[in-house]
Amino acid sequence: MVKSAYIHIPFCKAKCKYCSFISFPKLELKDQYLYALIKEIKYYYKGEILDTIYFGGGTPSLLTPEEFKTLLNLFNFTDKTEITAELNPDGLTQDYIKGLKSIGINRISLGCQTFNDNILQIIGRRHTSKQVEDAVKFAQNAGFDNISLDFIYGLPNQTAEMFTNDLKHAIALDIQHISLYGLKIDEGCYFYTRMPENLPDEDAQADMYLKAIEILKDFNHYEISNFGKPSKHNLNYWNNNNYYGFGAAAHGYIDDTRYSNAETLEEYIKNPIKHSTQHILSKQEQLEEEIFLGFRKMDGINLEQINNKFNINFYEKYSKIIEKYSNYIKKTNKGYCFNTNGILVSNTILSEFLQ
Repeated sequence: MVKSAYIHIPFCKAKCKYCSFISFPKLELKDQYLYALIKEIKYYYKGEILDTIYFGGGTPSLLTPEEFKTLLNLFNFTDKTEITAELNPDGLTQDYIKGLKSIGINRISLGCQTFNDNILQIIGRRHTSKQVEDAVKFAQNAGFDNISLDFIYGLPNQTAEMFTNDLKHAIALDIQHISLYGLKIDEGCYFYTRMPENLPDEDAQADMYLKAIEILKDFNHYEISNFGKPSKHNLNYWNNNNYYGFGAAAHGYIDDTRYSNAETLEEYIKNPIKHSTQHILSKQEQLEEEIFLGFRKMDGINLEQINNKFNINFYEKYSKIIEKYSNYIKKTNKGYCFNTNGILVSNTILSEFLQ
């Protein structure tokens, strides 16, 4: 049964220079997009009581509280459902945040990236550090007790000291969750063809990450990139469970089938119920995803669960890989997980589990 839904809001006032996600500065199409989105949700959603609902982007905070409410009213949920909205700090007001709280949104994720205003300008962010602080205060005043901040490390001109100061600043704001991402410059973003100067190298990024683990020692490090009060929605992904994906470029996973929607606004608006891709996973592909996603959790993979689910003996099947990387993979009471050094080379190790 599907218990989670992701809703993509693909609008931005302007694209950040590091961003290769699907988003568009075409706010004139917002009404048409929301009409199409409602049509898709009504067509595919089966009425399950959901455990999590997540509005991602793009910039979901370009929606009004009333528009959020219209979308939420399409779903069945309880007061225990985790309902998250990603927000950009620029332009947020106390009334807007109160409006989100009043319609049932109970978790917000703010795209901070850094508290260094000079670096924020370099990477094309529209907000200032003061606006992040204000947004957190607005949320706390409105009664939010599940607030997350996103940070990027390895930014242009960023030193290890700057990054650690960012994290200390975040802790001082008394938030519940922090997400960390190393800067990756992928095709499709501004920086891909206009590489910025003074980028920290991979070793410097690794040092920043290790320092973050030390600084965030009082936060629950429950997934490679995430610290604090666990996001039930994201855990649903890492536990390889089903979820709806609604909106342009959204991805979903239902009954062993992964699907994605049209990546352009125009194509999605024209036919929102047509999936652009659809792939039924073989048992081997399902196993590989279970391994890949499970190892992202700090608890790692559960041998009993994976053995029963796929009718295998995990250790016998993958003993060569486990022994090869014994300095990076550690045994737990229930299975295996990465140690700290293993996290740093996790992509290399995980690639060996793929056939």
